Amino acid sequence: MKHIVPVISGKGGVGKSTVAVNLAVALAQTGAKVALIDSDFYGPSVPTLLGGGEIKVDHEERLIPPVKFGIKYISLGFFLQNPDDAVIWRGPMFNKALAQLFQDVSWGEVDYCIVDMPPGTGDAQLSLAQMLKLAGAVVVTTPQEVALADVRKAINMLGKVNVEVLGIVENMSGFVAPDGQRHNIFGEGGGRRLAEMFKVPLLAQIAIDPAIREGGDSGKPIVSEGDSEAARAFKALALQIIEILDKKQHAAEPLRVVN
Repeated sequence: MKHIVPVISGKGGVGKSTVAVNLAVALAQTGAKVALIDSDFYGPSVPTLLGGGEIKVDHEERLIPPVKFGIKYISLGFFLQNPDDAVIWRGPMFNKALAQLFQDVSWGEVDYCIVDMPPGTGDAQLSLAQMLKLAGAVVVTTPQEVALADVRKAINMLGKVNVEVLGIVENMSGFVAPDGQRHNIFGEGGGRRLAEMFKVPLLAQIAIDPAIREGGDSGKPIVSEGDSEAARAFKALALQIIEILDKKQHAAEPLRVVN
């Protein structure tokens, strides 16, 4: 896997999984080879957001992930006998399961691996940072202060484990009414202030759009359907991620001396 990009949030309910799924699909639309790993073991929602899927096993007894909208994806949700069951795991169990999602799955060649992380700043984030070389994290927030306070903690945690923040995505960034007026239901400018505070890019501002929820419920990510404002925002987000990671890769390449 060339670039592993976790999508994180300081708290639940900010639309992190929706951002992760639409980002993965938008990256695939550029022609890239994309994997999506749902490591939000306590609330795996990727199967719902992508309309389910079927796991198969190859001759080496490795899992073959389903493919939809051009992305290969896997989730703990596929392995729960009852989707309503709670997952009650201690740290070592989580670490083992996370490692298996990377090692025991036949991913093939992958340009971008998007990892939907559990919310917060616990074992999951620390384990991923210690286990893998991460390209950098995308941090999802909503504009209101209660979300921003938790995101600040998450960004500080990433700094302590030497994971770069690629940028901030402000989700639920206002609502455009049928009459064209914009209403900032959850406040205004929180994502931008956060980006300025930590000197990272504000990658996207995703407005509230009922079509995002409808697409998630029906297993059809909004970026895969039509050309709405939200779909364009996710596509622009994907292009920014590609540009940022390309610049990082070129900066890390040693200079070649030509005799």
